[in-house]
Amino acid sequence: MVGPRHPKSHGPRSFGLKSHGPDSHGVARRTALGLIVGAPLLSACSGVQQGMSIPNPFEQPTGPSGPPLQPAVAGNGQVKVGLLLPLSASGNAGIAAQSMKNAAEMALAEFQNPNIQLLIKDDAGSPQGAQQGAQQACDEGAEIILGPLFAGSVPATAQVARTRNISVIAFSTDSSVAGRGVYLLSFLPESDAIRIVDYSASVGKRSFAALLPDNAYGTVVEGAFKTAVSRRGGRIVAFEKYSGDRNTAARTVAQSLGGADALLLADDGDSVVATADALTAAGANLRNIQLLGTGLWDNPRVYNSASLQGGLYAAPDPAGFRAFAGRYRTRFGGDPVRTATLAYDAVALVAALARTQGAQRFAPDVLTNASGFAGIDGLFRFRSDGTNERGLAVMRVGSGGGQAVAGAPKSFNAT
Repeated sequence: MVGPRHPKSHGPRSFGLKSHGPDSHGVARRTALGLIVGAPLLSACSGVQQGMSIPNPFEQPTGPSGPPLQPAVAGNGQVKVGLLLPLSASGNAGIAAQSMKNAAEMALAEFQNPNIQLLIKDDAGSPQGAQQGAQQACDEGAEIILGPLFAGSVPATAQVARTRNISVIAFSTDSSVAGRGVYLLSFLPESDAIRIVDYSASVGKRSFAALLPDNAYGTVVEGAFKTAVSRRGGRIVAFEKYSGDRNTAARTVAQSLGGADALLLADDGDSVVATADALTAAGANLRNIQLLGTGLWDNPRVYNSASLQGGLYAAPDPAGFRAFAGRYRTRFGGDPVRTATLAYDAVALVAALARTQGAQRFAPDVLTNASGFAGIDGLFRFRSDGTNERGLAVMRVGSGGGQAVAGAPKSFNAT
């Protein structure tokens, strides 16, 4: 267990850390992982800025990578930690990697006297690069590996780590690559689907419809959606998937909406707006049904859509990211990518465990502490199968951003 054992306490464990410096910095440090344990999570009403929305988790880097970047080191602690990121990858992948690297270094700077040394390796967004980076980090004494970002690179990293009997905390959102000793610190779409169905059922929704993309993301959401509806005693009155042409599927769903209380549309900003428009064109009155979405709805295009106003979606409470983004802008002079908090929380977690857990700091029973941990994006915990569970808020779409209608839980036993 992380921290002292308290049989009657069900909240995430405190790491016993202290903030220092002026109060403004104390507030920043209390929002770091493990420092707000047991305290109410912040709430917020406004959405995040354009360009910061949660990306489609199944996107992969495209185009050739640039020249590989030289390995770097951050921190001078005794506990060595590998960090694999696609720093030389093309396009958005390389941009995200640099932002996550900045966030990792920011976590070290905001943690009081961390005993951590980050061994930063460029994996170029490829399995070969990840394997090489993991091997280098292990040869240099890494006790745990953070990253890689993309699903295709996780098995190659895990293969190296398992030969050294060390764990991996990857940032992929594809739960199929999780497994023994490979934990995912990411935003899993199945968690969004479960949370939004559970909330809808708790407020009286019983009949559900869904219109989902026919891709890997849609398949994951489909499984979680159907399981959650069944578990809550609901029924599915219409279900369709679409690929290039969504009009046929939209017409089929539109004809069945009279018997539905809620409609799930799980896609990213541009696509979900197009789907809503297709439903309207097919004769659906979306004002007569509760629209539901996932964290991909945290997007300015959704907030600007008249059709999606009042829709509900599950996502991390945006207050933590907004505070983090402000500190990031002060330090680096630009906005972080939305996934930057994953790198921050991963580094804060290993730094806290290195301080409090002795030789067993990265053992599976420590990493899978059932009470979980408190990070920038709220509560999270690792399951023994390597997937994660997050404490998510329920947000309502408004013209100015997401408005919280149900806060994120303060502990994993909260209902």
